[in-house]
Amino acid sequence: MPSRATSCLNGPLSANPIRGPRNLSVEDARARMLARAAPLPAETTPLAEADGRTLAETVTAIRDQPPFDASAMDGWAVKRADVGEAVSLTIVGESAAGRGYEPTLQSGEALRIFTGAPVPAGADLVIIQENAERDGDVVRLGPAGEGSANIRARGGDFRAGTVLLEAGTRLDPWRLSLAAAAGRAHLQVARLPRIAVLATGEELAAPGSEAGPFQIYESGSAGLLPMIRRWGGAPERLARTGDDAAAIAEAVRNIDVDVIVTVGGASVGDYDLVKPALATLGLELDVETVNIRPGKPTWFGRLAANSSGGGRLVLGLPGNPASAFVCAELFLKPLVLALQGVTRPFGLDTARLAEPLPANGPREHWMRARLRPDGVSAFPDQDSSLVTVFAAADALLRRLPGAPAVAVGGSVDILRLDRG
Repeated sequence: MPSRATSCLNGPLSANPIRGPRNLSVEDARARMLARAAPLPAETTPLAEADGRTLAETVTAIRDQPPFDASAMDGWAVKRADVGEAVSLTIVGESAAGRGYEPTLQSGEALRIFTGAPVPAGADLVIIQENAERDGDVVRLGPAGEGSANIRARGGDFRAGTVLLEAGTRLDPWRLSLAAAAGRAHLQVARLPRIAVLATGEELAAPGSEAGPFQIYESGSAGLLPMIRRWGGAPERLARTGDDAAAIAEAVRNIDVDVIVTVGGASVGDYDLVKPALATLGLELDVETVNIRPGKPTWFGRLAANSSGGGRLVLGLPGNPASAFVCAELFLKPLVLALQGVTRPFGLDTARLAEPLPANGPREHWMRARLRPDGVSAFPDQDSSLVTVFAAADALLRRLPGAPAVAVGGSVDILRLDRG
């Protein structure tokens, strides 16, 4: 096996054989990544299997809903002009859900009607059954009052031709119900982006195994895989490779995925082998470093075509969990969404600062923070190795390069984390 400091990859591995744009702003880096993220082809799926998927078509109503005037109550359909203080009307039939009454209701007539049933032509009022008393073929009605007619108008929910769901919408049970109400049994959805996650480093031990005296448990994948799943991707964990350039290249050589996410080995030390290893597979860099804290070594590029297809994207995340998770929120999430055709702007909220912040340095700082009743507060220790801090955070607080100090009550930008 080649040594870790030199390699069969033509020279010292600490000398990265490829270069790309360095020290980019967060916005510029994200824009370069998204420029490579062409939406994946659509596929058809049954409604029952579409929860959490991203809609790849526009759903338009083909008819009114409801398609007829419908009763909102159990009671009696009548003409409002026939109803006074106390009247008796002749019962001519009934209308129930799924079967209506065809003739036009005449003056002096009443029709037994049930919730959801079609209101017959000629009727403009439903008297609730509590205000009526039946006696054979006659019903005695109390006063109608000035309230609701208890009729749901045709098209009261939506009209034929109405756009109900736009392409790019994330489907959930309520939106699926709307699609079903429009008569849809299948939907065109974006194919799930296939995302492979590869953690590197000799210092990593698998959770549940016996860690060596100089090892730590690998925790990045445990967070990244469910993040990707929540964002609509199909994640796959690759076997850890350690600090072995040949093993890193072999692990991803022929995998059939859309994006490869590497965790660790992203910097410029003697054991940071990922970029040199992937250079043997034709890696082209679009982003080499980002002007961000934490996560400056984050990089992005594309591999050359191979037997599984060309254009596989590669996002390199730092090994420290906080750095990896911050950059996953800022770069991986928009990438996964863009592959599904979701192009909404990267959204930040404004919050009131609950504790003062000093002036920021030259890098854009995304601080783990907690939302409190009196505002947002950054955790005092922002060390990028602290898993406990990220587990307790529910927001990231953005500080632009060179930002001045902010006093209590000042306004700051935050990115809310999905902790639901």
